[in-house]
Amino acid sequence: MTEDKQRLLDERYMRMAKIWAENSYCIRRKVGALIVKDKMIISDGYNGTPSGFENVCEDENNETKPYVLHAEANAITKVACSHNSSMGATMYVTTSPCIECAKLIIQAGIKRVVYSQKYRRTDGASLLVRAGIEVCYIEIDETEE
Repeated sequence: MTEDKQRLLDERYMRMAKIWAENSYCIRRKVGALIVKDKMIISDGYNGTPSGFENVCEDENNETKPYVLHAEANAITKVACSHNSSMGATMYVTTSPCIECAKLIIQAGIKRVVYSQKYRRTDGASLLVRAGIEVCYIEIDETEE
């Protein structure tokens, strides 16, 4: 695939991840993730509370509750419960992964991560690079919505 075609695909999937983030009940930050393999979306996720919990992500001090799941973790656990494999897939996530999600991405066999917002900490992206995973930052044109 040419670089231009890959860039167009990356931008499309990133816009889709951004739309998926709108499903989050979190107030401080809404994050969406898609796992794509062979041009098919095999899993998706957004940040939020575990199944069966109230859909409130922040406490009375506006701090994120410790049991809130990140979008990447939700997408990875969802694919793990399916008949699909994330081995060799690409993850599109609206915000660069934290260190904990980076570990899950490595273990899930994902080979490429594309994101459009830089998280305040860069240790997650650095760990992915160290593991040989391709990490790409792309800017999404907000006027295309």
